[in-house]
Amino acid sequence: MKWSFKVARIAGTEVRIHVTFLLLLAYFAWAFSKVGGTEEAVCGVLFICALFFCVLLHEFGHITAARRYGIKTPDVTLLPIGGVARLERMPKNPLQEFVVAIAGPLVNVAIAAILYLVLWEFPALGLRFELKSFGNFLPALMKINIMLVLFNMLPAFPMDGGRVLRAILATGMTYAKATRVAAKVGQTIALVGGLYAFLSPHVSPLLILIAIFVYFGAEGEAEQVEIEEAIGDLEVSKGMVTSFQSLPATATLGDAAEALLTGAQQDFPVIGESGGVAGILGRAELVRGLAEGGRDRLAADSMRTDLPSIKPDSLLEDGLHALRDAKAQALAVVDSEGKLVGILTRENVGELIMVRQALATPQGQALRPLAAPAS
Repeated sequence: MKWSFKVARIAGTEVRIHVTFLLLLAYFAWAFSKVGGTEEAVCGVLFICALFFCVLLHEFGHITAARRYGIKTPDVTLLPIGGVARLERMPKNPLQEFVVAIAGPLVNVAIAAILYLVLWEFPALGLRFELKSFGNFLPALMKINIMLVLFNMLPAFPMDGGRVLRAILATGMTYAKATRVAAKVGQTIALVGGLYAFLSPHVSPLLILIAIFVYFGAEGEAEQVEIEEAIGDLEVSKGMVTSFQSLPATATLGDAAEALLTGAQQDFPVIGESGGVAGILGRAELVRGLAEGGRDRLAADSMRTDLPSIKPDSLLEDGLHALRDAKAQALAVVDSEGKLVGILTRENVGELIMVRQALATPQGQALRPLAAPAS
């Protein structure tokens, strides 16, 4: 995620903090200092940090549950509105999705229960570290974990409660239909919550941001599921470009610019001296290379070499995931011998989806175009 930086790596998952989270801490430090001076500001910031540590544990609840089903999580990012764990995918098995979705809130239940037992056994701890802003430290932390459970379990897809709702719906209908229903419920709740936050006497910017996140998050996930439904079990070979131009390792950016301007292709595989794919030169890299080194600069000096290749018999859905994870517009498709046989591009997959939609749409019904596969 842009504007975030790594602070740790836990069991293969990067823990990242978005720069806006630091702005949040600065804001609360200022707000707390207005109430009770420096001491209140320090204790208040520590409380916010403790709260977001609970949020991080919540996300690792999801991550641990997903790992049981072979789903990796490259990173988790702390934002002012909470944590975002970037799972490779969500399981389409209803029971598995239910387990992954409920695991996060259960972590908060466990934290609240532990704090309750500690305060029951050592009541004096509940009277220490009193803050003017929201009361005593540990009791407040326990209450806010309970609030996190209640909030996250709202059936507002794609929040945890919405995913639980989809998992339950998916036991009696198709996964795509269950997603559409859960998304509509989530968007309705987001609209109501956003209007309430905006029209209430004390406007809550944070709640408005969450409502916007839920509304567009639900729409995005619903469209993604429709895309996956449209391509079904198709292989990469059905969605790749087979009529394309590649560049030799000796080609210059001037050669690439000419190829770009005289055809429709925007991404060019660069073939190395050994005959294999050395990298891909996209339009963005080409323009940047021309600006920095001119026409005589070698294409190989500007191409991306960090992109994975994919096999033609791989699932097209896996190809889309690979494009997304690599943040690329195109990937090379190579056979078992490493020979370049095609290019998988976002644009071509998007056109394939539109064609399949058109063929599947009864005559006389309007076709609602899907967005291009997300970056």
